Amino acid sequence: MYDIEKIRAEFPILSREVNGKPLTYLDNGASAQKPQVVIDAITRGYAEEYSNVHRGLHYLSNLSTERYEAVRGIVAKFLNAGSEDEIIFNSGTTEGINLVSYAWAAPRMQAGDEIILSTMEHHANIVPWHFLRERQGVVLKWIDPEADGSLDPDKVLGAITDRTKLIAVTHCSNVLGTVVDVKAICTGAGDKGVPVMVDGSQGAVHMPVDVQDIGCDFYAITGHKLYGPSGSGAIYIRADRQAEMQPFFGGGDMINEVSKDTVTYANPPLKFEAGTPGIVQTIGMGAALEYMMDLGMENIAAHEAALASYAVERFAGLNWVNVQGHAPGKAAIFSLTMEGAAHAHDISTILDKKGIAVRAGHHCAKPLMEHMGVAATARASFGLYNTTDEVDTLIDGLELCHKLLA
Repeated sequence: MYDIEKIRAEFPILSREVNGKPLTYLDNGASAQKPQVVIDAITRGYAEEYSNVHRGLHYLSNLSTERYEAVRGIVAKFLNAGSEDEIIFNSGTTEGINLVSYAWAAPRMQAGDEIILSTMEHHANIVPWHFLRERQGVVLKWIDPEADGSLDPDKVLGAITDRTKLIAVTHCSNVLGTVVDVKAICTGAGDKGVPVMVDGSQGAVHMPVDVQDIGCDFYAITGHKLYGPSGSGAIYIRADRQAEMQPFFGGGDMINEVSKDTVTYANPPLKFEAGTPGIVQTIGMGAALEYMMDLGMENIAAHEAALASYAVERFAGLNWVNVQGHAPGKAAIFSLTMEGAAHAHDISTILDKKGIAVRAGHHCAKPLMEHMGVAATARASFGLYNTTDEVDTLIDGLELCHKLLA
């Protein structure tokens, strides 16, 4: 049984008030709140167990190393990777995608080679490829979403040519909530020998992920959206792709031997993890993923699907609100505009006075905003602890916005 009241009680911040109103936190797409089990893991990590990891021979170093390295197995289980050695730790999805850009793509791409992107991508899955366009003459090919916000896998696959070296695509749009059929894209691309980089920042939050079933080459996640700490993340990189990669960061931990004349590198994943890592952040991420798996990703997905369905019904009664994206099976992420002169920032400010936290702006997705013909939206993004009562609170807040701004 999915006991929503019990779950909410496990997130301390949800019991507070904002501007004299109970907090209605609907900014999960940017960063999710943390359950007590994660807060406890972080506190314990600093107060009782902290030391640098790897190579230390004393008790605390060994304990920190054990806690830290155990998370690799937790992430592998969460994503159903074939081996925990296919999991590389980092500070989040942005670093993970940049690792692929610098360590895998840059050494093997030449002027005229192509990368296929969807117009729905977050800037984190755009800018690293622009680096290759600027510096190496790589061509970026864009696939627009359909009118309902869905992405047609056949159009993605139809854009492949003999110069296509990579497809980079989101699993779930952070603006539209569109869930992309990444398995179909990976299957078709694999048949043509084209690797696929999947941005799982939103996808891994809202649904079970099985990277082996999807068949992707790279799958990036970020801890702070997964109810863990900021500054934590990981990327799945299939073993055969790791073998094709050059190190991106150089420093401690990623080497076997260093002399004045030579350097030899450690085996993956350490080969791609230079320097002192975010030790406690990573441990906290592990606690968050275990928390989610204990709840059951299928249960989380079912709860959020019910919230999304209820929200769609309620939005239908507001004929002056435009919901961007109506793809079937979309996640509980709603980007809203209002008819008239109401700006997303004004909507967000008024909602904040009612204790409702949403995000306003372009959501690091400017190409998509341009495609949709809007400058900004107010985004309400739901998580595992939100309720239908909070949907109603949002609707009441929007009605106040309409009254004040219409």
